[in-house]
Amino acid sequence: MASVGFLYPGYSAEDDYPRIEELLGGTVRLPLVHTDIGEDAHRVDALLEMGSAARLAAGVDELKERGAEAVVWSCTSASFVFGWEGAHEQVRELSATAGLPASSTSFAFAHAVQALGARRVAIAATYPDDVAEHFHAFLKSAGTEVVSTRASGIITAAEVGTWGREEVLALARAGDHPDAEVVLLPDTALHTADHLPALEAELRKPVLTANQVTVWEGLRLLDRTLSCPVLGTLFSRTAHV
Repeated sequence: MASVGFLYPGYSAEDDYPRIEELLGGTVRLPLVHTDIGEDAHRVDALLEMGSAARLAAGVDELKERGAEAVVWSCTSASFVFGWEGAHEQVRELSATAGLPASSTSFAFAHAVQALGARRVAIAATYPDDVAEHFHAFLKSAGTEVVSTRASGIITAAEVGTWGREEVLALARAGDHPDAEVVLLPDTALHTADHLPALEAELRKPVLTANQVTVWEGLRLLDRTLSCPVLGTLFSRTAHV
């Protein structure tokens, strides 16, 4: 059975991964290893340390022991804060360390937007303004037009992890824009696996969320396409990039 491994920072919404594995009908294994995050803060200096090569490398051996055939750094903010080139270098180092194909949630968003054929997106972020703007800049480097960016000012992943369905829906509504073809919720600390049908029904357009696109990206690395409409429009399409 195919197996994608995930390096997940700390403890917030990691239970989305076994939930997604269940929703995919047990057709793929999604082992997850927690990384040491240092300081839990959506602040650029803390995020750069959180995504350092040493912190990511520490979890690689366990993922390989658990049969991972590809590895994804399951964090958006601690990848895009490195910038477009820096995030590529982060992934290259992770792949070299693991000896496996590798990616990150930031690239997962960029690839997922392309796979949906979208050009204009809106960002509905939990982050403070400055961190959200780093994501905006990253997507621009990927060739995506960001028509609006909504920041929520939340500092810690721990707080984000306490949000439930109503908070997630409110975030998406607040971040939507009439010109956006897709709405992006970029925090892997946010529980979204069970809310995708409600999100897309509410906004009447595709919604991409961090843990959803991270799993999709891992499958993309293995050239696997799995249909699972309950995981949103992204998992209802066969397009891969």
